[in-house]
Amino acid sequence: MSDSNPRQNTTFASNGGQAHGYLALPASGQGPGVIVIQEWWGLTDHIVEIADRLASQGFVALAPDLFGGKTTHDSDEAGRFMSELPVEEAAKDLSGAVDYLLGHPAVTSSKVGAVGFCMGGGFVLMLAAQQGDRIAAAVPFYGVGAAVPQSYRGLRAAVQGHYAIQDAFYPVEDARSLEEQIRSESGARVEFFYYAAGHAFHNDENLLGTYDEQNAKLAWERTVGFLKQELA
Repeated sequence: MSDSNPRQNTTFASNGGQAHGYLALPASGQGPGVIVIQEWWGLTDHIVEIADRLASQGFVALAPDLFGGKTTHDSDEAGRFMSELPVEEAAKDLSGAVDYLLGHPAVTSSKVGAVGFCMGGGFVLMLAAQQGDRIAAAVPFYGVGAAVPQSYRGLRAAVQGHYAIQDAFYPVEDARSLEEQIRSESGARVEFFYYAAGHAFHNDENLLGTYDEQNAKLAWERTVGFLKQELA
């Protein structure tokens, strides 16, 4: 584990170089693979905790570090990090994460799942659209940003979305349109859940003041059940 960044404990080949991330293994030592994709805050302790929570449910969870170790709790700085992130390069890093998990001896599944939040929710959809049959389950939480794809014709994963009705960053009408677009273009099984909450309601660090414990718990229970079903 890196002394300079304890949230980076693994390295994997990606995009012609090396990418870093956090890998969490279940107590059994093996299980289905799931990629966890960060919010605009970076690979924070919260995202590490999400990976650990998935590991406690029997998954091998990998959270790639898309910002190269940078994290922030400042919205303006987070917005700058997100805007400076080359989407294509990040997508290749995430493709490398899929390769890494599918080749890892601890991973028992022939496909992987992907869970992401905010910016990471957009990348979950991009990854599923790009990777086709290699992604079995895609779970975007209020996915926004430049990574949200224009087309879902290549998507083969089952999709479970978690979106907020009072989302100041992403109007719920847009989320409903997105749900229908994914369903009609991909032909995949798509189910979005809508919560009486604000953007980032699942993040218990509550950096936007929108954390909602009850809805966060419900969304998480649905996520874990969905991943277990699709990656069995």
